[in-house]
Amino acid sequence: MNRKILLGVLVLAFIGYAGWSFMDSVTPYVGIAAAQKATGNVQVKGLLDQKAEAPHMEGDYFVFTLQDEDTGESMPVRYHGTKPDQFDEAHHIVAVGTFRDGAFQSDKLLIKCPSKYEQQKGK
Repeated sequence: MNRKILLGVLVLAFIGYAGWSFMDSVTPYVGIAAAQKATGNVQVKGLLDQKAEAPHMEGDYFVFTLQDEDTGESMPVRYHGTKPDQFDEAHHIVAVGTFRDGAFQSDKLLIKCPSKYEQQKGK
């Protein structure tokens, strides 16, 4: 009987830990305005703001300005890392991180490039 109780407690503890880990890893997509108000990690999708300062390195950070495709709002992004491959061909950019110190501090960038199938469709 005691083994069944111990096994049950262990199974419940594992399920609880797995659920907590899953919820901690879920990062919602938000717009620029919501990203500036969010308290935790979020994902922001946008375009490279062509009217802003050109993307450049500042020490260990790659800095650029992300523009919301729908609202036109923009915000500076400081990505901890070097300029990603295919950044210049990006169709959309997704930055993952938090907004603090006047910029979106990103620890992960996802570069969305047009697929070869979209390019063939236009021909």
